[in-house]
Amino acid sequence: MNDRYEPVSDRVKSTDDVEIQTYDYGGQGPLLVMCHATGFCAPAYEPFIESLTDRFRCVALDFRAHGRSTQPSHGHMSWAGMASDINAVLDHYSPGQPVVAIGHSLGGGSLVLAEAAMPGRLSAIWTFEPILFEGSVDDGEPDPSFMSDGARRRRSHFADRDEVYQRYSSRPPLSGLDDRSLRLYIEHGFSDAGDGGVELRCSPEFEARTFEQHRNGAAHAVMNIDAAVAVAIGRSGTKVSDQLRELLDGQGKVEVVDYADISHFGPLEEPERLADEAATWLLSRPS
Repeated sequence: MNDRYEPVSDRVKSTDDVEIQTYDYGGQGPLLVMCHATGFCAPAYEPFIESLTDRFRCVALDFRAHGRSTQPSHGHMSWAGMASDINAVLDHYSPGQPVVAIGHSLGGGSLVLAEAAMPGRLSAIWTFEPILFEGSVDDGEPDPSFMSDGARRRRSHFADRDEVYQRYSSRPPLSGLDDRSLRLYIEHGFSDAGDGGVELRCSPEFEARTFEQHRNGAAHAVMNIDAAVAVAIGRSGTKVSDQLRELLDGQGKVEVVDYADISHFGPLEEPERLADEAATWLLSRPS
């Protein structure tokens, strides 16, 4: 990874004593903010982001307890906190000016919540399988699921990054990622441990707490915000894709795009293809 583009990093204060790590990739055009999925970090999306910099100035962030951002002081992972992280970044990079944004999974749902919390900050939002489950338990009370249970069982410590790569590249779902994205996730989503090994920056416990707050009000909010919203949905047969189709069927507010050949990890699987289509859609929206 020695030849990777080095973004300009910064620290932004959010709520709950959190410091958010941001990455400014530069570029030409309007400001675009990129928001990652649960458990990941911004640098994993560099192949996607770098396909946008000829049309946008791109900034990405690590959500609280992810990547190089710090954990909230109270230990809760309410998605209102993720919305606060986004709005803190918007205040830092574009105070008073509307911004366009792209969000994957957690990132998509959190962008909707950020715009609902501070209307007018986002003019257009392109999402890939955003988490928009109906209902709301976003008050610190956990809503366990097979995703949170699975997260807590994740192996967090490895001998080195080579061992991580051998494991992840040989097993679904991460074996389906673009190799550049996978290697960047391993490089930046793990930190060096004191025993000479490496460990996940987003701990299994905090990943599980994030999943447990997935019923967060975003399904209601997406129908009521003024920002233009596109929802890209991957192949049928998963809980997220099937739920999104049911939620958005027949409504006229949100533009839905189907990708029958792509999984939930789309932006990390087909970065150039999806970046180009997201950029085309965003640039077609009124400024």
